[in-house]
Amino acid sequence: MNATLSESLHRTLDAHSRGPRLGTFQTQPLAVDLMTAIQCANIPYTSAVGSIQYAVQCTRPDVAYALSVTSRYQTCAGEAYWSAVKSILKYLKRTKDMFLIYGDGELILEGFSDASFQSDDDDAKSQSSFVFNLNGGVVAWKSSKQDTTVNSTTEAEYIAASEAAKEAVWMKNYIQELVVVPSIAEPVVIFCDNNGAVAQAKELRSHHRSKHILRRYHLLREMVSRGDCRMDRVSSAENTADLLNKPMSQVAHTQHLDNMGLRSMGDWL
Repeated sequence: MNATLSESLHRTLDAHSRGPRLGTFQTQPLAVDLMTAIQCANIPYTSAVGSIQYAVQCTRPDVAYALSVTSRYQTCAGEAYWSAVKSILKYLKRTKDMFLIYGDGELILEGFSDASFQSDDDDAKSQSSFVFNLNGGVVAWKSSKQDTTVNSTTEAEYIAASEAAKEAVWMKNYIQELVVVPSIAEPVVIFCDNNGAVAQAKELRSHHRSKHILRRYHLLREMVSRGDCRMDRVSSAENTADLLNKPMSQVAHTQHLDNMGLRSMGDWL
């Protein structure tokens, strides 16, 4: 485990703290609470969130959603938020032997995109997420709140897919320069579990149900039409990006960890 994260765990947690089995919230969603924020002004909230962010950026996409939520409240952190941050740190402590594993087969890049509709209690905005796997292990991931309010699940999923497609184009261009992945010349497949979003990505023009969507998100259609990426349907249970935008059951959590190539040393040896 990185020294920065280890120091944060030592400073924040009791030596005998036992971590939860999941890295996402299993309680009610957090929301702004200015009254309790005053009571917690002296807790090391920002530094703890920074330590979690370091872990997410390196090898721990499984806590990306939890980080996205807790990082919104650094100026108004109350006891509930501090408890959530400590739970994340405990989870990281308990799973400190987890690392990413990649296979030795043909190098194929594939992506997954997903969204949770109006999941933020403060402003009713949705959460986007994407995951890209290469040879059985995750190589790129993101969980973020959308910057515009939408009025349907399809629209939220379409926006999430647009963000994933931009990442796919960047990765495609970068990998092509390395000349090590022959299959990268083909369109990068992005899996989505929403039929409406997949259909809209293949439309050449907007219709009455999508004409209000901000124009910048329709870049997805251009990237699909020119062959940079391809949108395909996948079931919700098999959508790895699900882990990065909502709480998961233990079974689903474990399955998505395995799909991303995140495994403990004991399981691998």
